Amino acid sequence: MKELRYLNKYFVKYKFSFLLGIGITIVAQIFSLFTPKLISKSLGAIEKFDKLSAHEKASPILNSYFKEELVSNILLIIGTTIIAGFLTFLMRQTLIVMSRHIEFDLKNEVFRQYENLSQNFYKQNRTGDLMNRISEDVSKVRMYVGPAVMYTINTVIRFAIVIAYMYNVSPRLTFYTILPLPLLSYAIFKLSSEINIRSTIFQQYLSKVSSFSQEIFSGIRVIKAYSLENQHQNNMIDLANESKSKSLSLARVQSLFGPLMLALIGISNLVVIYFGGLMYIDGTIKSIGTIAEFILYVNMLTWPVASLGWVSSMVQEAEASQKRLNEFLKIEPEIKNKNLEHSSIEGEITFKNVSYTYEDTNIKAIQDISFTVKKGETLAILGKTGAGKSTILSLISRLYDVSEGEINVDGKEISKLNLYDLRNSIGIVPQDAFLFSDSIKNNIKFGKENATDKEVIAAAKSAVVHDNIIGFNKQYETILGERGITLSGGQKQRVSIARAIIKNPAILLFDDCLSAVDTETEEAILNNLYEICKDKTTIIVSHRISSAKNADRILIIEDGKITQQGSHNQLINQEGYYASLYLKQLSEKELQ
Repeated sequence: MKELRYLNKYFVKYKFSFLLGIGITIVAQIFSLFTPKLISKSLGAIEKFDKLSAHEKASPILNSYFKEELVSNILLIIGTTIIAGFLTFLMRQTLIVMSRHIEFDLKNEVFRQYENLSQNFYKQNRTGDLMNRISEDVSKVRMYVGPAVMYTINTVIRFAIVIAYMYNVSPRLTFYTILPLPLLSYAIFKLSSEINIRSTIFQQYLSKVSSFSQEIFSGIRVIKAYSLENQHQNNMIDLANESKSKSLSLARVQSLFGPLMLALIGISNLVVIYFGGLMYIDGTIKSIGTIAEFILYVNMLTWPVASLGWVSSMVQEAEASQKRLNEFLKIEPEIKNKNLEHSSIEGEITFKNVSYTYEDTNIKAIQDISFTVKKGETLAILGKTGAGKSTILSLISRLYDVSEGEINVDGKEISKLNLYDLRNSIGIVPQDAFLFSDSIKNNIKFGKENATDKEVIAAAKSAVVHDNIIGFNKQYETILGERGITLSGGQKQRVSIARAIIKNPAILLFDDCLSAVDTETEEAILNNLYEICKDKTTIIVSHRISSAKNADRILIIEDGKITQQGSHNQLINQEGYYASLYLKQLSEKELQ
């Protein structure tokens, strides 16, 4: 139960519903206990009538008295049963609804934590596993805070009230009746421990299946292109068989609870009949109705006792799930907002001897990088794949914090700025353009949710994608497939550019975002961008000279270090990477 303590804050939050549910449960149990008493009273009356002489039985007054008593008892049984049923309905409405509120809060808390965790976290964890935790694991926890808590409260209160009633009628017979309970407690303890172990293993395999499926669906085009469907189908079958094996192993243990509970209740009934019968024979119990009352009490405990197995199973599964959730919820985000006050961003960026090493691979991406980009200037960064270009952009948007050195924005250390104001002032077009499964218009409006249709079209025109969009049947209302699969690579990049433009940020970061477009389209986009970026700080990462040549300054990054910097005219006249790349791309252009 240690892991489930994390949920106590939610019970405190919804304490009114929780306490009201307990109160209703107590009242409902009291009303449900009228039935055994009334049945005992009715049987006692029948027994008294049976002991009357033939002459007394023939008396109309006595006949009427006993009939009236039986009818009165029956009406009371019906009335108290209806009230108990209605109160049980209210109990479920109160406690189960409370559990849905807790499920809602917990899912939101997990989602917020996912949003706050750093890039390194997502490199180390698979998407399918993360999805499984926020869906399957939270659902298991909901079963604990809802049905499990409700039935536990119901069972404890019913036991307390029933045992008190039984003891009041016959302490000795009560003792005989509860004799099997220690055996029940031991059986529950042993089975619960085994369920906890097997439930944890099953949840882990469920995450593996989710992760594998998500990965296959995301890469389905590659799988089909390489005709690997059968191979992955066999892999899925193997994984599903392992998961099924763990599920059946868990089910076998869980299935022992029902028969065990019912057997123990049956034993209790036999104990009541046997010892109650002996006590009736020797005169300790005066009425046969008392034995019937005890049998009803024992059967009233049948469902609560039988539910102990189900509840115990739910608690063990919930603890295993909450443990998996706690692993993430207790992680401290690496990137924190250290300034809660508003930060106004103009856009000047300064790197001072900045170095960064990726923790997961221990690769030093950049070393001792220094440069300044003033507001309104455009900086281009060129270099080979893996040189560290994208890392520089990630550090500017604080997806990572520097390992060494310092980054200043408008003269202030970047970590001391309000994180959300910083990111809101940045428009970034990533190397791998990600689009959502939504309309093209909404994908562009992602940069500015309240943008008008006119602004959306203007941004699309600037990104030279408007003509492509109006060629679709539904134009801007065209719904894209997952990750924008409906569009070509170049179209996805241009929609992503439009999304950054419409935001109208102080800083624009372009990470090799024109690699999938032709030279003519690239030229048109760049001309539009240079007009848009006149009053903005712009950094362009590219492999093409054409994307960099009009920048105010160009940096050449090799092995994480700046090896050359200057304007286009300066660099083509220097021996080095830029000049050789310029000549190579120039000759390729002439050959086309």
